[in-house]
Amino acid sequence: MVEFDPKKYAVTLKLVFLKAVYEIFPDIEVEIEHSLNNGTYGAVTKGEKITKEDIKKIDIKMQEIIKKDYPILLVCQDNDTLKSKSTSILREDIRILLENSGWTGMMEYEIDGYFDFIYEEPYPSTGSVKLYEISVYNGGFLIKYPTKTPDELPPYIDNPKMAKVFQETGQWNCILDVSTIGTLNEKILMGKIPELIRINEALHHKNISKIADQITENKDIKLVTIAGPSSSGKTTFSKRLYLHLRANEITPIVISLDDYYIGRKNVPLDEDGNKDYETIEALDLKLLNENLKELVAGKEVEIPEYNFISGEREKKGKMMKVPEHGLIIIEGIHGLNEKLTVSIPKKNKFKIYVSCLTQLNIDRHNRIATSDVRKIRRLVRDSMARDTFVEETIAMWNSVRKGEEKYIFPFQEDADVMFNSNLVYELGVLKRYAIRELIKVKIDSPYYEEAKRLMKFLYCFVDIDSKYIPDDSILKEFIGDSIFYKY
Repeated sequence: MVEFDPKKYAVTLKLVFLKAVYEIFPDIEVEIEHSLNNGTYGAVTKGEKITKEDIKKIDIKMQEIIKKDYPILLVCQDNDTLKSKSTSILREDIRILLENSGWTGMMEYEIDGYFDFIYEEPYPSTGSVKLYEISVYNGGFLIKYPTKTPDELPPYIDNPKMAKVFQETGQWNCILDVSTIGTLNEKILMGKIPELIRINEALHHKNISKIADQITENKDIKLVTIAGPSSSGKTTFSKRLYLHLRANEITPIVISLDDYYIGRKNVPLDEDGNKDYETIEALDLKLLNENLKELVAGKEVEIPEYNFISGEREKKGKMMKVPEHGLIIIEGIHGLNEKLTVSIPKKNKFKIYVSCLTQLNIDRHNRIATSDVRKIRRLVRDSMARDTFVEETIAMWNSVRKGEEKYIFPFQEDADVMFNSNLVYELGVLKRYAIRELIKVKIDSPYYEEAKRLMKFLYCFVDIDSKYIPDDSILKEFIGDSIFYKY
């Protein structure tokens, strides 16, 4: 009996699934795309759709593979050896990656004559995975597997709005002609990155403009709330939305939720006895709702100002009033929670969810975790803007993720619109800044292995010069020189 490891379980189950598909449908190409609905979403390429009958056949074959308990054998993990035989590898995505990157983490495995490439270690045999669930979803498939204990699947949560955002991002990748790290690196090496950046940024502007138009067209909207997980680029998004609204002859006023903190000494404790600065109860909801109600009614209101040094509000706040053709913008992690703005009728509110949802894959069978992209964004910004050592950022990340799962993700489908802040090229830019910090983590540090993992991942990207990035880009919020975000 092997010890339960969620990562090994996921990798092993994926290999079992891919072997089953290969045996039943040898001509079909599978693409593992992203996390969705508490599982992993994927699709078959060449315009085909997977059916319930297909899934049933695959499931039967997977059970057979698991029952036979085939050994999962490491064939090769030497980068030079893999590169030397890249021309004989039939899968184009693997060949392009090997030929256009310095990747050192690729491993070739075999299961009973089926060969595939992965980047994390699986269990030693196929019989190590027992519990799973596969189903048809949006023309593709959804795989669920245990994440906490080996005998329990996570609950099913349908995220249709999130699925739509991923679908749109996939369309963007088609426009940019980039879907994997290998295809991105190929464009960089061919000198095509300046145009790719301009098109990617134009897609962002186009999407923000659509959101601004949607808000402008609905005369009932008096309050816009913007929420999203850490390092999603909410600040830059908010300020770009502000400009698009001004172009539509709407004059917003911006309120910061930070100013409504109840004071450091009054912050409630979490289950571990630590002050929970992320909870909505750390805000003065009563005062916030009174102020919002009066502002929407056209009154001038004194908005509090919070002093982070003293941990208390200033004695005197600032006076604010919504202009005649105006509205209120609030940015903060609780923006989607109805409790935050309970005094304002739903018809007068417009909720926006901003997140960094990468659709760039390592290759067709191996995706990039969106949380890794945000973590890299965060450690770069923390080091530059807040003089925070990289170990501190890594150390707090689990706590950050815990807060997101508790206070943000449960409300994401309540958004009126979702905005994906990811840029397909960004890891090629972030690489240089992130490695400069990650390399400082010493071998005796408890965070050394995580730093090494992130560096190994980043080394597969070809560097992109930041000079090509416009100063209003969301990426500039993390690497500096943004017109909206000053360090």
